[in-house]
Amino acid sequence: MTLLDRDGVRLTLDDDGSVATVTLANPAKRNAQTFALWRALAESGRLLPGTVRVVVVRAEGQSFSAGLDRRAFTPEGIDGEPSVMELAAREDGGESAIAEFQEGFTWLRRNDIITVAAVQGHAIGAGFQLALACDLRVCADDVRFAMRETALGIVPDLTGTHPLVALVGYARALEICVTGRFVQAEEAERTGLANLVVPAAELDAAARDLTAAVLAAPRDAVIETKALLKDAAGRTLDEQRAAERAAQSRRLRDLAGLSD
Repeated sequence: MTLLDRDGVRLTLDDDGSVATVTLANPAKRNAQTFALWRALAESGRLLPGTVRVVVVRAEGQSFSAGLDRRAFTPEGIDGEPSVMELAAREDGGESAIAEFQEGFTWLRRNDIITVAAVQGHAIGAGFQLALACDLRVCADDVRFAMRETALGIVPDLTGTHPLVALVGYARALEICVTGRFVQAEEAERTGLANLVVPAAELDAAARDLTAAVLAAPRDAVIETKALLKDAAGRTLDEQRAAERAAQSRRLRDLAGLSD
């Protein structure tokens, strides 16, 4: 079932409603991203029915996403949209617009779903950050990640900096961002950017296998586990121990039929 198909984003739902697929669907432009696409991503999150347990983010064509459509940096901008310079000239310096754009990425971190990015070819800038917004990344062996914002005189602002540092550490994240270099498949897997690297022809199948493995576990246990792990880095050991106890108590009460 198709729930959304506009602005380069297609949202579909499988037959039993447990898996949603968000597809970047503008391969002729290497899935370059626009402000309208970011709004469509945010709308995808709002349209998800409560039955969805896994969201797969994928892209048509040879590239996952070449990043922000460069027309946004021209004085003319993209048809129907302000240019980057026009956003910067607003009273708040464009911060409210950026907050709106970020919503297309932040919903992918919700505790009630597991998100899987299936990434092939180039994932540059906003494309890299979209992959980083997901919980898990399955990558083709031709993947080429790059954070090119700094080279354009701007900074990564689509929520990608936090997960990048968490995955590869401050020093490597800084080097990746300020040099804009490519991170290819072997390094991505070695440093934790990629959970799995497979031949390009096997990418969709690998994403399906990972999705099936996630669905095999009871939903409530997956939700509690994701919440425990996602927030662990910001807690002390004693705080994490307490969070584990509370989560386990909820699970045991639920299994015993004692939940409110």
